[in-house]
Amino acid sequence: MKRILTFGVYDMLHIGHILLFKHAKELFPEEECQLIVAVQDGDCILKYKPDTKMVYNTDERLFMVSAVRWVDEVIIYKDVDVDIQNIDFDVFAKGPDQQHAGFQRAVAWCESNGKQVVIVPRTEGISSTMLREYSKNK
Repeated sequence: MKRILTFGVYDMLHIGHILLFKHAKELFPEEECQLIVAVQDGDCILKYKPDTKMVYNTDERLFMVSAVRWVDEVIIYKDVDVDIQNIDFDVFAKGPDQQHAGFQRAVAWCESNGKQVVIVPRTEGISSTMLREYSKNK
């Protein structure tokens, strides 16, 4: 069984996130797969971005993500590049926009430790930033 891992904040859960989970789970149609979704701890988000206005707390985001049918397991993470080293997985599925230094170090760790890295395409026309802007203008 392939264990697929993806990371994110998922504060404003939207169709793009749901499709990320679906596409990640379907990466290997010939094999049974388990999707693990790592949700970033709210305190950690505020540590790095103190002005961030979170809509949902960590427990609420864990609950919402766990309710998605393609998700098999939900865990909390603080730092992607540190926590990835302590999770049992085979494939790291990430979005093309996840490019900050922590994700770059996580990818480098995967490559040097025999883990496959797969880029799952974005869903055009939707993002958490777009939803935040929309809600400001309502």
